[in-house]
Amino acid sequence: MGYEKKSCHFVCKDWEHHSEGQNEQDLHHFTSGHRGHSRHSNRRLHHEQCHNIDNCRHSNSRSCQRTRSTSVEDDEENHLIYHNGDRLTARYEIVGTLGEGAFGKVVECIDHSFNDSAHVAMKIVKNIDSYRDVAMSEVAILDKMNDLDSDSQYACVRMLDWFNHHGHICIVFELLGLSTYELLQQNNFQPFPVGKIRHMAYQIIKAVRFLHKNKLTHTDLKPENILFVDSDFAVLYYSTNKRDEWTLNVPEVKVVDFGNATFDHEFHAPVVSTRHYRAPEVILELGWNQACDVWSLGCILMEYYLGVTLFLTHSNREHLAMMERVLGPIPTHLLQKTRRRDYVHRNRLAWDVRRSSGRYVRKHCKPLKEYMSSRGPEHQQLFDLVQRMLEYDVTERITLNEALSHPFFKNLRKGLK
Repeated sequence: MGYEKKSCHFVCKDWEHHSEGQNEQDLHHFTSGHRGHSRHSNRRLHHEQCHNIDNCRHSNSRSCQRTRSTSVEDDEENHLIYHNGDRLTARYEIVGTLGEGAFGKVVECIDHSFNDSAHVAMKIVKNIDSYRDVAMSEVAILDKMNDLDSDSQYACVRMLDWFNHHGHICIVFELLGLSTYELLQQNNFQPFPVGKIRHMAYQIIKAVRFLHKNKLTHTDLKPENILFVDSDFAVLYYSTNKRDEWTLNVPEVKVVDFGNATFDHEFHAPVVSTRHYRAPEVILELGWNQACDVWSLGCILMEYYLGVTLFLTHSNREHLAMMERVLGPIPTHLLQKTRRRDYVHRNRLAWDVRRSSGRYVRKHCKPLKEYMSSRGPEHQQLFDLVQRMLEYDVTERITLNEALSHPFFKNLRKGLK
């Protein structure tokens, strides 16, 4: 199988820690291949939940060295300095940079171990102890996933190789296409057709259910972390709105970025997920489990349907207020349990609708069903599924097993039999 793709991109991610209760800093999201529009999101430094690198979560024969190496040249930010044509080991020849972020850079390489000189993506992590810790955590998870899904049944990116290059952990992946966020961006944030949403959602849900069945929570699901397998597009011109629109011929996708994935038995960091896709139990500090991924998926499906983010905010209190505007009041029993008493007044969310922020929420948010662009049956089914994914109470939220049996996927299930 060849890995070479046209117009290929690999999404990168960087985290920044913010103290709880403060508004979150707007950070540029580095997409692969080009910068594109700014993407505002909360980032947290994952080293708070790192594991001892000497263990690497499992025994591994390759060196997981902690000490900084200076035998190759790094820049002032501890990125590896490289040039096109350089080789990392005799096997991988760098041919271009796909993206960069706080963690390091992603490059496209030719893998010379294949007769057809296959192209791959390689994440080159900064030469910093804490970043090596995170990278080795991701390597261990990806290695485990490869073992559990040896025949690639599930839509999760595959790690092909990894090695330590003078203190830089290098992780080699299959080369994929645009992220779903990048395609929305290319189309001026026009929504995906419901049929395409159904096809993508079924693959994504099956992939994340595979993680959950193996006691793993992704914790950072978002459109940037869902990539098309192949950027095979048709560009159509629409005379009604006088613009081109990219249409994906084969909407096959894969879930990527497992640097923050957490096993059930491991320490659960108090804050997970990128802001717009963060579940209410995380914001309210009620503890979280695999259901937080389900909430994120509900937000993602709405973003595919609308073309824009459902909960576009940068503060916890406003985020909760937006949820109430879209989904109704947060149940009293959840507000009674939260440790964030500053969010609660008389068993209700402490939010003044008369202030400018309150008026903003009323203007920019509306009840969920009012976002429907059609009353057709497939739209009704999609919104029913999303509503069940966006249940406040995790005990009431739909599981991914249940989601795959939802009527929204009925015709797709028939076609796969």
